[in-house]
Amino acid sequence: MKKKVVPVVASVLGASLLLTACRGNKDNASGAKANDKIPDKQAINLSFASEIPTMDVAKATDGESMNVMRNVFEGLYAMGEDNKPIPGVAESVDVSPDKTKYTFHLRDSKWSNGTPVTAKDFVFAWQRAVNPDTAAEYAFLFFDIQNAKQINQKQLPVDQLGVKALDDKTLEVQLDRPVPYFLSLTTFSTFLPINEDYLKSQGDKYGLETNHLIYNGAFTLDNWKHEQSFQLKKNPKYWDAKTVKLEEINFNVVKDKSTEVNLYDSGQIDRVALTAEFVDKYKNDPNFKERAEVGIQFLRLNQKNAVLKNQHARLAINGAMNKKAYVETILNNGAIPAEGMVPAKFAKSPDGNDFRKENGNLIKDDVKSAKENWKKAKQELGTDKVTIELLTSDNALAKKTGEYLKGELEQNLDGLTVNLKPQPRKQQLKLLLSGDYEIGIDGWGPDFADPITFLDLFTTDSAYNFDKYSNKEYDELIRKVKTDLAGDEKARWEAMKQAEKILLQDGAVAPLYQQGRSYLQRGFIKGLVTTDFGGEFNYKWTEVAK
Repeated sequence: MKKKVVPVVASVLGASLLLTACRGNKDNASGAKANDKIPDKQAINLSFASEIPTMDVAKATDGESMNVMRNVFEGLYAMGEDNKPIPGVAESVDVSPDKTKYTFHLRDSKWSNGTPVTAKDFVFAWQRAVNPDTAAEYAFLFFDIQNAKQINQKQLPVDQLGVKALDDKTLEVQLDRPVPYFLSLTTFSTFLPINEDYLKSQGDKYGLETNHLIYNGAFTLDNWKHEQSFQLKKNPKYWDAKTVKLEEINFNVVKDKSTEVNLYDSGQIDRVALTAEFVDKYKNDPNFKERAEVGIQFLRLNQKNAVLKNQHARLAINGAMNKKAYVETILNNGAIPAEGMVPAKFAKSPDGNDFRKENGNLIKDDVKSAKENWKKAKQELGTDKVTIELLTSDNALAKKTGEYLKGELEQNLDGLTVNLKPQPRKQQLKLLLSGDYEIGIDGWGPDFADPITFLDLFTTDSAYNFDKYSNKEYDELIRKVKTDLAGDEKARWEAMKQAEKILLQDGAVAPLYQQGRSYLQRGFIKGLVTTDFGGEFNYKWTEVAK
């Protein structure tokens, strides 16, 4: 989840807050348990980690909001199987030879109140998102559109944004440079349409209740009982309603994992993600599944700290932890040790090769080298004793993680003392954002299918470079990736590979693991599409079937 201010920058321990995702596919679970009763109607019951934080598409930065938005709204393109953008409100698109002008042709579609969805709805929503008065955390995603950055920095008026409604069914978007992942971006929640007249008619109440919202997606939000439950109901006005099989999806807000598992066991919910303590108990259940995800959990190493400013100290920390043992014993949920800052099975080169496979394992655990780097660091720092504070969340898994990392680092790096600082999630995020930490556990999920969504976190001027890392060569490579090389896919790809190598050779960050998910899901749930970004689940193709 990117998450900019961080419900999407989730911690290792706030699994529900990271923009989670799995390899996009339809999950055709089979082998339902004998006591799995197939519902008499097209309805499923699910749990939700929290209250829906917001239903304003310009304000969403968290996975919970985006999961709902993905199903009740639809953008120009939608995210389908295998993380591939497919036509949504846009029936087709024409792209100029230089790949900087996109002309979208909209199909006949309606809002849930019967009002037509038009190109003006996208112009309004996008102008509102980049308007600095909106304070949209994801405004930066529009910065490749002509004048977007200048508008957001109050240098130009919003009507200068490079997006025009040529007529009700034609939307023209002018980019400053080619953006290989632009269609993928249009599926993201911040790019969803808003009907201007309706929003203005609702005033400050817009998005706060179901009767202050209209929808253009496969479902509508209904029976929203804040902090308790809500429903998604099939939207009869949706342009592709004939494809939607589910009549309703019932969600209960469940914050305690033991309670959630008990609800599954008693047949009250049909799917549950499992934390480590439940995996062994259920791993032989026919409805048990594991999958790899593309979020990366990592240690932030704050270079405002004198010790962590030392490259040898950072490299020592990177190599001193047995990540394989950690994911197998503490997590036990399908997670794998990180091999870089860009996850595996996430982005493919122009030749179709996986980024992670091409760039290799850049962070192998190596205690011997870690000890050597630590010795050099202490010599350069002029001390034999070092104390560092590790900021974590305060839940049960956070405590286990903190203790494990403390043990590994203190055991392998002589003279190091790690003091744990567990904090409530909200306070942990506040401290990370303000740079008030030494080492901090953090996480990142992608906004779109391109390595730059991970790599641009660490440029000197990045708003998310809380660690104050700075490398001119790295900055220049990322600049070229976003500008000079935008039209040369192969050169751009090679530049991103080189940038990641520099990042890890500097020990700028300590990637821990690539997320995994273990879960139980009723065998009668078919066709559930899961994706890597912008909301985990798409229920459009889901159905109840044998």
